[in-house]
Amino acid sequence: MRSWRESILNDFVPNVSKLTLVADPDSLLTEETLALELRSRGFELIEFDDPVEFRYAYESTYRSIWDRGEHTDLVVILRLQDTELESLPYDLLQAGRKLSYNLGNLFPHLSYPVLEQLDRSFLDALFEAQHTFSPDRMGDNATKDFILRHVFRVAAELIISDVDLLRVLLRLHYSKIAIPEILADRLVQQLRGQAGFQVWPLDVIVSDEDAFFAFLQERWPLFLGKISEDSQLREIPMKYRGPDYLPFDHHDIRVYIDNLFVEGKLHPVQKPGVSIDVSSWIRSGIVDSGAADESLRISRLFEIIEKDVPVEDCRYSDWIAFALKWAELTALVHCAANEESKTRLLQIGDKLNAAFAQWLSTHYSSIINLPPKNPAMLHHVSRRLAREIEDGSNSRVALIVVDGLALDQWISVRQILQAQNSSLVVKESAVFAWVPTLTSVSRQAIFSGKPPIYFPASIQSTKSESSLWKQFWEDAGLSRLDIAYQRGLGDGDVSAILEAVIHPDRTRAVGLVVDKVDKIMHGMQLGAAGMHNQIKQWAYSGFLNSLIDYLLDRGYQVWMTSDHGNIECQGKGRPSEGVIAETRGERVRVYPTPELRTTVARDFPFASEWQPIGLPQGYFPLIASGRDAFVTPGTAIVGHGGVSIEEVIVPLIKFERGL
Repeated sequence: MRSWRESILNDFVPNVSKLTLVADPDSLLTEETLALELRSRGFELIEFDDPVEFRYAYESTYRSIWDRGEHTDLVVILRLQDTELESLPYDLLQAGRKLSYNLGNLFPHLSYPVLEQLDRSFLDALFEAQHTFSPDRMGDNATKDFILRHVFRVAAELIISDVDLLRVLLRLHYSKIAIPEILADRLVQQLRGQAGFQVWPLDVIVSDEDAFFAFLQERWPLFLGKISEDSQLREIPMKYRGPDYLPFDHHDIRVYIDNLFVEGKLHPVQKPGVSIDVSSWIRSGIVDSGAADESLRISRLFEIIEKDVPVEDCRYSDWIAFALKWAELTALVHCAANEESKTRLLQIGDKLNAAFAQWLSTHYSSIINLPPKNPAMLHHVSRRLAREIEDGSNSRVALIVVDGLALDQWISVRQILQAQNSSLVVKESAVFAWVPTLTSVSRQAIFSGKPPIYFPASIQSTKSESSLWKQFWEDAGLSRLDIAYQRGLGDGDVSAILEAVIHPDRTRAVGLVVDKVDKIMHGMQLGAAGMHNQIKQWAYSGFLNSLIDYLLDRGYQVWMTSDHGNIECQGKGRPSEGVIAETRGERVRVYPTPELRTTVARDFPFASEWQPIGLPQGYFPLIASGRDAFVTPGTAIVGHGGVSIEEVIVPLIKFERGL
C-alpha cells in the first residue's frame, strides 16, 4: 500500500450509497489531501457538530435533492468513536451506511496517545517509515523517538555540539515545522542528559519558534562584538540564559542567518567597528545607511520570493509561509516608494495571484473542515480560543479583529508595536479568509465560528455579529454574563471605552472590532503606499498598543486577526444591472442565481464565477480577477472582495508578555 489514504479511499466508490456516516475521532477524512481526493470523486463532506445547524444544511441542501430522485454522495463526519454513531438521529441511521477510522488502525504498533498529538500533514512520512522499518510494538517513549527520527529527522544521540543543536533548530523553525509539545518535551529530556547543553534554555527554544529567534537575536551582537572587538556590543543584558557566543560563522549555520535577517525574523544591529564587505554573509545583520540597507534587503527578498513560489499541488501551509515572506517584501516596497521596485512587485504579484487563484479553485474546499488546533481559516479561530477556555477553568481570551488589515500592513504595524513596547512578544501566523473577502461574510465567520452557510439571514450585513459571538460562547459552556463584544473601536481612551464593556472579575471571552483600517481604506486615494502611510500614523497614535496592554494587564490571552486584506486595483468597467446584484462591491458582485451571474459575466471577461463553497443557497459571487475592479475604467482604488494573496491570507497574531 503506497499511502495511508488508500485503505480509506477503497471504501469510497461513487454511487454506492447516497449517505455515508463516518466516525472519525482523529480527523483523518478532513486531512487536506484526502478531503481533496474525496471531493474529486464526487463525495461531499459535512461535519455533524451542532444538531440544529446540521439539520438545516442537511434538509435544505441534500434532502431536497434526494426528494427529486437525484443522487449525491454525501459523507457525514462525526468526531466520535464508532460506538457513539448510534446517537445519531434515526432517519440518518436508516438511510446511511456506517464506517469508522482511527490512527490506531493505521499505525497498530505505535502508541496511540502520542499519535493523537501529531499533525495529520506528517502522517505520510510516518506511514512510509512504518512500511520501511516495520517496527515492533512500541511504548510511548519508543514511539516518540521513532517519530522524531523518521518524521522530523531529529536523532537526539547525534546532537553532541552547539553546531549540531543550532543546525537542527534552525532547520525546524525556519521551515515552520512545529514539533508537538509531547515530542519537544522528549527531545529536551534527552538533550538535558548531555553536559554540553545544561545551560541552554531548551524548554523554550525547542518548541517555541519566536523564543528561539529571540535567543539568536540576543547573541548576534555578542558575535559581532567578538569579531570587531567592540566592547559595547558585548555588554547587552540577556533575557535568555545560555552560552554567550554561538557559532554563527559555521558554514551549516550561516546559510540560514542571511535569510533570517532579510525575512524579518532577526533584526540588524548597529555596525561594529570593522569594515564589512557588501557581499559578506554578515552584511544583512548590521545597520549601515538606511537607503543602502533597504535596497539590499528588497533585492534579497525578491530573490527569495522568486525561488520559493509554492507548487501547484502544495498544502495550504505552504501558501501561508510564502505569504508571510511576500508581506515583508510588499511592505518594504510600498514604504520605500521606489518605482522600479514597485513595478517589479506588481509584475511578480500578477503571476503569483494567477497561480494562487488557480490553487484556490481546486484546494479551497479541502481546508474548511480542518481541525482548529492550528487554525487554517477564520472560522477556526474562535474554535481555537474555545479550546483555551476548555483547557483551563480560569482561562480568559480576547479576540481583536482589525477590519481590513492586510498581512503586509500588519508588518508595518508590528514594527511600531515592538518599538512602543519592548516587552511585547508577538507570535505571528496567518489564516485564510472566506471568499468572497467581504466583511459581512468573513467577519461573521470569525465571530460565529462557522462557515457562512450557517448564517444565511445575515450574510449581507454585520448586524448579527454580537449575537453570533455570544451564541458561540454559550454553546461552548459560558454564561451570557461571561461574554463581551464591542465594535467601532480605533481611537480614544482605551480604559474609558472598555470599562463599560469588560467586567475584569467576570468576563472570560471578549470580541472587539477595530474598524480604523477599513475607514482608511474606503477613503484612500493614494494607493497601497498611502494605505501604509496612514496605517502607520494610526499605529503611532498608540491606540492598538494600549488596547493590547489593557487586555494583557487583566490576564487575557490576546489574539488578533483580520476579516480580509486589500489590494490596489484598476477599474475595468462597472456593470449596470440595477437590482439584479444583491451585493455590488468593487471587487465582487453577488447574484441570487447562477444564470444571472453568467449573464453579467459574459460582458466582463476579466471576472470569474466563484463556486459557492461553504456559502448559503442563492449566493453566487462574480469576482474580479488579479488587480481588476468593477469601477470606471482607469480609476485606481484600494479594494477587497477578491481572491488575491493580499485579500485572502490575513494575519493571526498572539500577543504575550516577554520574560
